[in-house]
Amino acid sequence: MSGIIVELENISFTYVSENTQILKTLSLKLRKGEISTILGPNGIGKTTLLLIILGWITVKSGSVRLKGRNLEEYSRKEMGQLIGFVPQYEHISFEYSLLEYVLLGRSPHLNSLESPGKKDYQIAMDALERVGLEDYAERSVLHLSGGEKQLVLLARSLVQESEILLLDEPMSNLDLANKLKIIKILQTLKEEGVTILFTSHEPEIAARLSDYLILMGQNYTIEQGVVDDVLTSEKLSRIYNIPVNIEEINGRKIVLWHE
Repeated sequence: MSGIIVELENISFTYVSENTQILKTLSLKLRKGEISTILGPNGIGKTTLLLIILGWITVKSGSVRLKGRNLEEYSRKEMGQLIGFVPQYEHISFEYSLLEYVLLGRSPHLNSLESPGKKDYQIAMDALERVGLEDYAERSVLHLSGGEKQLVLLARSLVQESEILLLDEPMSNLDLANKLKIIKILQTLKEEGVTILFTSHEPEIAARLSDYLILMGQNYTIEQGVVDDVLTSEKLSRIYNIPVNIEEINGRKIVLWHE
């Protein structure tokens, strides 16, 4: 189907260890060069959905296709070139410098046992500059703040030069200035043709960035569509089970919640 780069059809997933079904017959299509956001309460399956697209967990039923090919047809190297992933948190055990850590993202473009070359180092430095950390290239990643670690994780994904970028709550630990920085980076990536899907707990950011919105709620409730159709007071109130009002100030949607 023209323009569709990610397609999930009737997928279901259950965590066997907990006997808990998270997703049930969910279908989703992401178009090339668009930004989509997943909103919903904690524990509803937002991160699980990202991991399914990555192929890190296998669905109980249904299918996942990337660029028209079944997920199972891709090699690990091809997946690394096609999809970048920014987790919400990653435990780092080794004393990498920022530059060394970001260079790890170049591995899908290198042959086995091949060392990064001059081009790879330049791509890594450009990524650090893009997130505002170029002056700390030699600093240990173990000495970063939570917000700085999120920026480094984004930089590592940028050097993959992937067509699809998945992000799990990429702004959760960031101050206002760095949130704006991430917003601008994602907008630029969209202009470059990258397809972006991220999870969030901030409807205002979803409204500002998104072409497409997926609301996930209890009992496998899924609302999806363009922002103006999905981001409504009624639908947010139902998904979060609290009274929610949406106001518009200076052309931007502001979400107000009540007891």
